[in-house]
Amino acid sequence: MTIRELQTFFKTHLVPKKLYKLDGKHNKRICLEHGKDGWEIFFCDKKTKVGLIRTKDETAACNVMKDEVRKLMEQMYGVSWAA
Repeated sequence: MTIRELQTFFKTHLVPKKLYKLDGKHNKRICLEHGKDGWEIFFCDKKTKVGLIRTKDETAACNVMKDEVRKLMEQMYGVSWAA
């Protein structure tokens, strides 16, 4: 899965954009960022990376991001998609 495919998936599944950021940091969102040592998935809180998960490739990063957003959707809205 690529970032573009993940973005399409989120749109199709009506995930609010206020929950995630796919190209860097944004306060109070789950973020996906490509860094010098690979990919990072984290929750951004006042410029602090909380719950940082690192992966080496884009596919793994997108799958982790998708799962983290799925969990958040379940908690906040009581809706989800198959894992």
